[in-house]
Amino acid sequence: MSIIVNHVNHIYDEDTAMASPALIDVNLKIPDGQFIGLIGHTGSGKSTLIQHLNGLLKPSSGEIFFNNEDINDPSYNKKNLRARVGLVFQYPEHQLFETDCFKDVCFGPKNLGLTQRDYELRAYEALKEVGLEDEYFYQSPFDLSGGQKRRVAIAGVLAMKPEVMILDEPTAGLDPKGREDILNLISDLHSKLGMTIILVSHSMEDVADYVDRIIVMNKGRVEFDGEPKEVFRHYKELEEIGLAAPQVTYCMQELKAEGFDVDTDVTTLQEAKQEILKALGRC
Repeated sequence: MSIIVNHVNHIYDEDTAMASPALIDVNLKIPDGQFIGLIGHTGSGKSTLIQHLNGLLKPSSGEIFFNNEDINDPSYNKKNLRARVGLVFQYPEHQLFETDCFKDVCFGPKNLGLTQRDYELRAYEALKEVGLEDEYFYQSPFDLSGGQKRRVAIAGVLAMKPEVMILDEPTAGLDPKGREDILNLISDLHSKLGMTIILVSHSMEDVADYVDRIIVMNKGRVEFDGEPKEVFRHYKELEEIGLAAPQVTYCMQELKAEGFDVDTDVTTLQEAKQEILKALGRC
């Protein structure tokens, strides 16, 4: 088991008049190699949760285990943890700081104590893996487009060779084509490298076509946790907490209500197309 979250609570400004619970009795098991969508509206606790997974925040109570070790044990090596559980921030500007992209991606593996040859090789491989063109390697990351900045930020984490990659709202601010490109990149990395991916988003549309499992956060608690089709069955409850199922779900529900014999559990456009064609054939 890669990550276990055991009865975790987190209270901001604890023991003050401003105390605010952000996580309430959260329990999760995240196995190796799973592709997870972590969904929730603003203030639901999802960003607080992911900062616990690589030790940036410490729970007010409860435990977090990575590969059966308590990451908040005083003797635990947090530096090693952050190499193995990589976090890509929502805004790449919060992560990028070097004068050119190649130096930026070198920073993480360099601080692992690798030789210059090894950390530069890692940086080169990571930048190629995320599809950044060679002509941008030695440009300032702040001169790049939003999508290119995100590729560099992902490469910086990828160069650490993590077992788990957490991406906080990686499509925020991108146009539809940019969103699709980044999501396809993340999906390809999961397929090729077999790492655990935790994709944080407020949009069901962003995750429906990609993830194996969806965890829905609401007011600091885990509201739903299951395969996409299981979670989307609760589309009315999702609406009540400020979220929405993908348009495919609503389309299939309407077709079913009109008397068409379709499977309302389908989650992707391709599955919906096949269901509609079968239903039309039966008609």
